[in-house]
Amino acid sequence: MKISLNWLKEYIDLSNLSTDEIVDKLTMSGLEVEDVIDENQLYKNFIVAEVKSVAKHPNADKLSVCEVYDGKENLQVICGAPNVAQGQKVVFAPIGTIIPNGNFQIKKAKIRGVESNGMICAEDELLLSDDHSGIMVLNEKLEAGKPITEVLNLNDVIFEIAVTPNRPDALSHIGVARDLSAIFNRDLHIPEINIKESKNKASEIASVEIIDITNCPRYSAKVVLNVEVKESPEWLKNRLTKIGLRPINNVVDVTNFILHEIGQPLHAFDLDLLEGKKIIVKNTTEEKEFVTLDSKVRKLPKGTLMICDAKREVAVAGVMGGENSEINPSTKNILIESAYFNPSSIRRTSKALQLSTDSSYRFERGTDPSITKYAAERAAQLIAEVSGGEVAEGIIDVYSKVIERKDITLRYQRVTKILGYEISKEKIHQILHRLGIALKDLDENSLLASVPTFRPDIEREIDLIEEIARVDGYDNIPVVPKISITLEQKVDQQKFEDEVRNIISSFGFYEMINNPLESEWEARLTGNPITLANPQSVEMSCLRTSLLAGALNSVKRNLNFGVKDMMLFEIGNVFNKKSESVIDTFDDISEKQNLILILSGKEEEKSWHSQEKYFDFYSLKGFVNAFTRKISLDNQLTDLYYSSENEIYSYYQTKNFKSKVVGVGGKVKKDVLNKFDINQDVLVFEFDLSELKQITPEAKKYIEPPKFPKIIRDFAFVFDKSIQYLEVKDFILSKASALLKNVELFDIFESESLGSDKKSMAFTLEYFDESRTLTEDEVEKDFNYLITEISKKFNAKLRG
Repeated sequence: MKISLNWLKEYIDLSNLSTDEIVDKLTMSGLEVEDVIDENQLYKNFIVAEVKSVAKHPNADKLSVCEVYDGKENLQVICGAPNVAQGQKVVFAPIGTIIPNGNFQIKKAKIRGVESNGMICAEDELLLSDDHSGIMVLNEKLEAGKPITEVLNLNDVIFEIAVTPNRPDALSHIGVARDLSAIFNRDLHIPEINIKESKNKASEIASVEIIDITNCPRYSAKVVLNVEVKESPEWLKNRLTKIGLRPINNVVDVTNFILHEIGQPLHAFDLDLLEGKKIIVKNTTEEKEFVTLDSKVRKLPKGTLMICDAKREVAVAGVMGGENSEINPSTKNILIESAYFNPSSIRRTSKALQLSTDSSYRFERGTDPSITKYAAERAAQLIAEVSGGEVAEGIIDVYSKVIERKDITLRYQRVTKILGYEISKEKIHQILHRLGIALKDLDENSLLASVPTFRPDIEREIDLIEEIARVDGYDNIPVVPKISITLEQKVDQQKFEDEVRNIISSFGFYEMINNPLESEWEARLTGNPITLANPQSVEMSCLRTSLLAGALNSVKRNLNFGVKDMMLFEIGNVFNKKSESVIDTFDDISEKQNLILILSGKEEEKSWHSQEKYFDFYSLKGFVNAFTRKISLDNQLTDLYYSSENEIYSYYQTKNFKSKVVGVGGKVKKDVLNKFDINQDVLVFEFDLSELKQITPEAKKYIEPPKFPKIIRDFAFVFDKSIQYLEVKDFILSKASALLKNVELFDIFESESLGSDKKSMAFTLEYFDESRTLTEDEVEKDFNYLITEISKKFNAKLRG
């Protein structure tokens, strides 16, 4: 954003301050000055000269040999401009002058054999415009030899300021002046409104109706009658050209002037072109086309906020006006629009139309809803002055949804604690007052700050402290020469995650990173979703409740690209509501970090030494067990297997720590895969890394191999399907003698031949003693006892 120093001086006294000091203070306060153009330096040595004579160049048809008087002597200069003529006053660059456009120095030279001692300049060479059709011809009354900085008022300093998105209040000259007022403790002068109004009442001439009060809480309008649309006066054109704007006409130029003066975008309608002389603010109900001021046909999506008259659309709200109501040379009566629009609405429209303007740039970041009336009156006053019009009495101001100032308590001790040094109460009061923040309820310990509506970025006490710090100067924060810290072991929060990533990668898995936002139906597959208040689309309306939906979408994309064999994993956070009630605090939601493994397609290709093999449940189980071994939790986690399906899996397994499930996975059901257009089997396992991280691995210790032989026994029983493996295992260990050291499940079998709702589970039992060799009789006795007890406990039948 370009800011003119001379323009700034209309609102604040900057005497006795150097340009460097202003630049430094602005930058250190958060308004970074990226570039400084000092016109006195830029146009140094350029002077007014008079063309005494013009002759044709002897060796070039398009060149002229001119005799130029620079106020001291006549000089011969070669010129290629077609409009050079005797008697003209021109901008002359003597030898040694640096031309702004191109940054090259003028030297004595011979052009086609004829000597040239300087250069007659065009506007584009001086960066005054893009015009290169000919040289710049000055007023013939000007005196030769005068510096052009003096005769053309090229004595300004232009700042290029980078304004951060959270500071919409600084997108104007008064906004920057307000910061300088606080920094240098100097008064800010806001132009006063002094309008001589006619007897015609604005409310009787035009009317305003707001249908969408959410996206347009306020709309102010001022009417000016009997204007004469013509060229703007020099002072107005000069203000605009200094900051890179092209003057258009006196009415439009005033609206642009107000935009850069106070930061409020305005639009002027030809009142006689508004059907019914009425403004209606509403959304489009269907897609339609609209011709904007740049004569381009725009396709408006449904729901676009529009400014309409009684019959049609006349402007895209907050972005650009329409060609059907623009100001033209025959315009006599105008309506000035000064409104506040919802930033989200304007941002959405600007993005949909791929159209960004000075107005939309400010509305997207948030303008001041309290200044619309002042801006309209200020514009009406200036338009009346430069066009000879008369201002209708009163203002049409519809404010359906009032936006209040925020009250924030500021504690003095908190300021000292945060900044590390004490600022006096008087200095705090002064800074906040200069920034436009009203102070209420002052006492010894705190104050109540009433934050103006032009500062939407100030929401909390810490924001006020930041304002105090940046205005007081970050250089005032004392340097701490020594910091005492206790030497403690550094905790690397990423260590476990990095270890997991390395382990899974070493197994041959490829990492994927998916969007944490997903559609509501995807989120409801695996949890209780948290819905976004203002989603970009229905496909990204909820936070993910699991990594599953994103992983299946990745499988789908890979299949679409012809990749059918996949080993994928992802580490990411998942979010769930704890109940169906409205979310009031962070305690109403849960956030966990998960790990998901995906297997699909072939595990091995067909080869001369092996048959092709597809990933199956046992492939998944192998990787899961290998992972738990690598993180040394295999001896603390137990497995449960479920042969019946649930909402996601046809059959599945869980990993458990004590009574808590820390991982679940299996073969994904066909109907779930169909929802993602996946036509091949997919195996999934999802760990809760947040829980795994909390488990302390048992210390590894050496166990001496048994000196005496083991005796192995197997048996298989037919159980009811509801009986779980872990339940049987725990029962066996509780009933067996001390000689039984280990029990493992090695087979699960289901078949109609076993009976309905029945399954077979086969176990291996491992007997040994550290001090002697066991006999067959004592093992057989314990083994038979277990068969009897299992049969009675679970109503199980021993298989032959």
